[in-house]
Formats: sequence, C-alpha cells, structure tokens
Amino acid sequence: MISEGEFRENLQRLRDRVAEACSFANRKVEDVQILPVTKNWPVSAIHYAQNAGFSRVGENRVQEALGKFEDVSDMNWDLIGHLQSNKAKLVAGAFSRVQTVDSLKLLNKLNDALKRAGKEIGIFIQVNTGEDPAKSGIFEDECEKLIEQALGCSNIRTEGLMTIAPYAPQDASVARDAFSRLRLLRDRMVQQFNISLNELSMGMTGDLKEAVLEGSTMIRVGSALFGERTY
Repeated sequence: MISEGEFRENLQRLRDRVAEACSFANRKVEDVQILPVTKNWPVSAIHYAQNAGFSRVGENRVQEALGKFEDVSDMNWDLIGHLQSNKAKLVAGAFSRVQTVDSLKLLNKLNDALKRAGKEIGIFIQVNTGEDPAKSGIFEDECEKLIEQALGCSNIRTEGLMTIAPYAPQDASVARDAFSRLRLLRDRMVQQFNISLNELSMGMTGDLKEAVLEGSTMIRVGSALFGERTY
C-alpha cells in the first residue's frame, strides 16, 4: 500500500490529466467528478481519499465493502461492480448509490428491499454501449423499458447512466465510440421521458480523456490513485 503522501502526488497528477482533457473539450473541471475506487485496498485507502476531501468512494464487491463500513464514518458508498439480485437486500440501506442496475429483476428486488428498509437510493442504469460480451449492462434498445420501470419505483431515484468501454488500449476510438453512444442515449431518454439524467459515469484510468471528451460527469479511478493492485 502506498503512503498518503504518494496518494496526494497521484491525485495531483490525475487532476492535471482531467484538467487537460477538460481544456481540450472546452469543459469546466468542476463538471467532472473523480470517484476513487477502493476495491481490494485496505480501509486506509478510504481514509486517504477522505482526508483529501472526497465524500464518496466506489466499491465493486458487496461483501468487501460491508466489511469496511464500520471503520469509516461520513462516507457515501457507490457500488460499481455487478450486483446479483439475491444480494439486493444487503445493498439496501448500506450503499448510497448503485451504478450497475442492468435488469428488471434486479430493479424490482432492490426496490422491494428498500421499501422494507424504509430507505431510498440513487441508481445508474448500466448500458453495454460497446457491445462487449465480457462486460455487464443492458443493450441500448433495452434502456427505454428499464428506465420506464425505474421511474415507477417508489424508493429509487434514477440519476444517470453508466458504461464500461471495451478494453482496447491501442485504439482510443473504441472507448470514445462507446462513450459517445452513452451520451447520445442519455439525450434521447431525457427528451423522451422529460427527466433529468445528469450523471454519465464513464471513463477509468486508461480512457478518462476519451470519456471527458464525450461528456463524462464521473470517472471511476483506482490504479491512477492507489497504484497497481497485487492480488
């Protein structure tokens, strides 16, 4: 695990990258949030982020995140990994947002669990705009139906869309196309349902520039902040 000083240096380098991308895209830096991803890192990683002013982190696995909750206060937790519907009850009341809702079954299970817990939660619909068989998410033509159902859920706030671009480090156009398609899909859904979908969660360490260029409002970053993980 890196030191907190090294984390601060990494954070500054990351912020410089985001600022450069925003300048190129003629966007305001403050319109792009950085979500520190702390999966597979100890609680100290979350404290680093908290000490640097972050009030929200992303975790991929429900059980791992739950094991960290008691050691961290005043933190908002985003689930950014695939959520099985049978674990929806574990998420209700624990996480402040689920970025990976990708089925009607999961949506309904989550809403039912939230009702029983007397809680509300924000969600993003995960869309596989890169049509990558290795990635989760609904296809674009399924988004309309899922959003329509989500808008009818009493304990869920539909706040945006999320995607993970296909891995193609030698061809930046692959990621950029996936991000562009998510932005255009969001625009169509906003117009069709007359709603606000303010958040576009897209872009990670390797493709954040392309994400910012295509309108990302949130980049999910782990290795650029905490270093490469050792498993």
